[in-house]
Amino acid sequence: MRLCVIRPTTPLETDALVAIALGTGAFKPVEIDTLRFVLNDYHAGTAGPGQKAITYESGGRPIAFAYYAPNMVTDRGWLLYWIFVERGMQSKGLGAMMVRHVEDEIRAAGGRAIVVETSSLPHYESTRRFYLKLGYRHVATVPDFYADGDDMTVFWKRLEEADHPK
Repeated sequence: MRLCVIRPTTPLETDALVAIALGTGAFKPVEIDTLRFVLNDYHAGTAGPGQKAITYESGGRPIAFAYYAPNMVTDRGWLLYWIFVERGMQSKGLGAMMVRHVEDEIRAAGGRAIVVETSSLPHYESTRRFYLKLGYRHVATVPDFYADGDDMTVFWKRLEEADHPK
């Protein structure tokens, strides 16, 4: 029986997580470099307050990752910065499970809403569909944000429906 668990990311798995992100084929070189930088800051304790890095481990090895944090200039707003699943394990519900875990953790911390930003490039189409399927709303597009012809697509989800009817 394979043990599967979502747990805090450890410093020793930075190389493995960077390799998984690279293997997805979804990230640009600058994003891979940024991932390593973010993980190094996180493990050094120099990342901003409340930042979280979680890993989904199966059979003793990481296969999925998420990184999220409160947006300090909002009323309980959070940002999901990174989420990825090892290429061979994609489309098996692991990404949705990771997002649900992140949402539950944010709710437990008193979070009110979550924002996700992604690219408008064609190879991100499945990513955009993924967030829509999970109940996120496409709320904004910032033209040419990442580069000319590469818009930022912003998704949003309210996490506390009972106190704030639509």
